[in-house]
Amino acid sequence: MTYNVSEKRWTAGRQGIDMDTPIVDIENLWFAYNGRNVLEQIYFRIRQKDFIAMIGPNGGGKTTLLKLILGLYKPTKGTIRVMGNTTEKASHHIGYVPQNVHINNHFPITALDVVLMGKLHPQKRWVRRTREDRRQAMDALEKLAVDRYAARKITELSGGQRQRVFIARALVTNPVLLLLDEPTASIDTKGQADFFRLLRDLNADVAILVVSHDLLAVSTHVKSVACVNKGLHLHNEAEITGEMLEEMYPCTEEEICPVELIAHGMPHRVLRNHK
Repeated sequence: MTYNVSEKRWTAGRQGIDMDTPIVDIENLWFAYNGRNVLEQIYFRIRQKDFIAMIGPNGGGKTTLLKLILGLYKPTKGTIRVMGNTTEKASHHIGYVPQNVHINNHFPITALDVVLMGKLHPQKRWVRRTREDRRQAMDALEKLAVDRYAARKITELSGGQRQRVFIARALVTNPVLLLLDEPTASIDTKGQADFFRLLRDLNADVAILVVSHDLLAVSTHVKSVACVNKGLHLHNEAEITGEMLEEMYPCTEEEICPVELIAHGMPHRVLRNHK
């Protein structure tokens, strides 16, 4: 099944935003954990309409960088500005879909309930749901083409359907940036292609930074690629070359090929310059 995004556009929350002002502006960022540098000397900007894939080895710092942008971690050195503010003051501008969302199979929560959770205020224990909240949640589900599952338990949905519900939850607050950490990990190959087409459509309204190991989808759908392995190198093109992989995965001829490392066995023809 192919999922198409509706023609609805979310503009509230974007009024007054200068298109030349970066959504995220990172300057000389360093982050260390237990005395070991995870990220070093990162300079990175995300602007309106960006659709960036972040690729790199496990442990290279991709998820850590997402959490730094979200304000969940503090930099060891350097600065991160989101919409010109500190991450603590600007987190409401960001929608986030983590790699693993744990759900209690015995907890009877519906897809609509999951999306409404996106309306909760982090500093309030209880927020009364309004009719407007429910309308916005249904709009978000409709935008992701899963509104017909609103009353279904989230545990009854497929992996791809769940991911769309989680994205709807991230979008219900009308963010300017959507962060996704390996969102296609639980989706089959056909569903992955549909999913990236969905993200490409959503990119008309929101900037996207996605961590992915799916090289074929990255090369087909995103606008630029950030290679992360302690450092970060931004390539303003979607094509992933052999040089880009060698930059992240230095290895000898006897060691495993970098495309095998990052793409989990995806065919070599993905890389035009692969040796």
